[in-house]
Parts: sequence; structure tokens; C-alpha cells
Amino acid sequence: MFREKIKVLDCTVRDGGLINNHDFDHRFVRAVYKAIAESGVDYMEIGYKNSKKLFSPKDYGTWKFCDDEDIKKVKEGIESKTKISVMVDVDRVDIEDVKPRKDSPVDMIRVATYVKDIDKAIFLVNHFAEKGYETTVNIMAISKALDNELNEALHQLEEESKARVVYIVDSYGALYQETVEFLIKKAKQILKTKEVGMHAHNNQQLAFGNTIEAIIHDANYVDGTIYGLGRAAGNCPLELLLGFLKNPKFDIRPILDVISKEFIPLREKIEWGYIIPYAITGILDEHPRAAMALRGSDKKENYREFYESLIGQDQA
Repeated sequence: MFREKIKVLDCTVRDGGLINNHDFDHRFVRAVYKAIAESGVDYMEIGYKNSKKLFSPKDYGTWKFCDDEDIKKVKEGIESKTKISVMVDVDRVDIEDVKPRKDSPVDMIRVATYVKDIDKAIFLVNHFAEKGYETTVNIMAISKALDNELNEALHQLEEESKARVVYIVDSYGALYQETVEFLIKKAKQILKTKEVGMHAHNNQQLAFGNTIEAIIHDANYVDGTIYGLGRAAGNCPLELLLGFLKNPKFDIRPILDVISKEFIPLREKIEWGYIIPYAITGILDEHPRAAMALRGSDKKENYREFYESLIGQDQA
């Protein structure tokens, strides 16, 4: 359980922002950052760096764009070794908006991509690495990736990219431990000069177990979110991850405090976590968007009808 190489990245605000259009106020984000900093977690991913040419600031909150000045306001006056990460999606970032690392409060940029777009991801990650940032490539929806295409993508990342870490991302919460073992071992075998990371979603209540499985097979970068906050079923709970790792540099108490003060009240306003529609999409290896739409309808608890609609069965 204790392995010094393991780095923990909190993506509470970034992944949680997918629920509320990234519209967390500065007070909440600062409370999260303070808790993460005091807990000793290595990185906090504060949001996306999306292009304002593609997404209107009128329609999204601050953390869809992560302007440097907003990040500085969050960090102001808080002493911390916790590094700041932002995520970019292939085809959704204006690279000219990203200043050189020496001029920015951001330490790491993570590039999210599907296997089919790996060439674009490599271009982006190399650009950001040349600007001085720590970099990762996060391969999304890996449960949908064909084996031969994933092999080719991993070889390209090893040979052509400057990414420090390559993440296996279980976007649909569809993976079981055997597949996690298979994917981590595959990545470790091909990526001789890079670390491997794990980002798990909790549709089938396996995010924590699958993250442990990844750690067992030498994934040294792992993601979590406070109280599991994240799109739909949410993510691996950070508090469970810190409890498991047994690293004396981590202190779970600030996380417990912020859950009590901020996240319990937040549960009254927005919904996330394990519920049956998200379990169904995880079982079927489908994007949770249909389940999210169901939860906003007047049929939100009609689970059988929802299941049958996804498997194509005629309604009785």
C-alpha cells in the first residue's frame, strides 16, 4: 500500500464541473484547494482550459476556462506544495491562450483524447511540454478502444510524445478488475519511459477497487475526487484513496472537514454518485448521457424501461 512513487491527483472541481457547467464560486474552489493543500495531495486539477471562441463564457462558469488570474485568486495566501493541473480536450483548446509555464500558476496540463485522435493529442502535449509544463495524455473511453488501435496509440505515445504520464480512463465505469490488470500491464509493457495513471468512474461501485488494482500493477499516478464528486456516478473517492495508501505525507482530516462543511450541503443542490441508471450505463458500457437525461425527466425512477430502451427491447 505504501509506495513513495505514487502521486495522487484530485480532480474534484474539474470533474465535478461537468455536473453544473463548471459554475463553482471562488469561495468553494478555494475551500477545496485549501483542504487539498493541507492534506498533502500532490496535484489539484482545477478545471478545463477551453477556448472562448468555441464556448461562450455566458453559458459556462469560470472553471471551463481557467484563466490564470482566477487560479491566482484561489491560491492567494495559501502555502502549499500541491501543484495545479488543468485539462484540455483535443480540438477544444486555443494553444495561444496558454502562456509559458514560467508566466502561469499552472504546473501540469493533461490532454484528454480518444484513441482515434492520438496524433492530435501528441501535437498538443508536445507543445505544452515545450512551454515548460508537466504533461499527461488521458486516453478516454478506453473500454471502447479496439486492442490493435490501443497498441498502436501506446507505441506512438512512447516514441513520439513528451508526455510524462499516460492515463487509462474508464469513462463509462464499465471496467472490471481483470480488464484493469490487462490494460495496466499492457501500458507498462509498451511505455518504457513514462508513468501509467488510472482515472476511474464509479457507475458499478468499482472506481476505488479498480484504482487499487491499477496500483497493484504499478500504476503510480491515480485520480480521486472529494466524496466521489463527478459527472453522473462520480469518481474514486479521494478520502478512500488516502486511507488506503497509508502514506504519512497524506492527512485525511482536512478532507473530512471539507466534506462536512461543503459537500454534504452540496448534495442537496446537485446529484452525483451511484444510482441505478448510471449502473445500467456502466453495465452496458455506454456513455452516461442517457442516464443523465433520464434523471432530469419525469421518468427518473423508471429503471426497467430505461434498461430496455438501451438494449433495444420492445416495450410491453
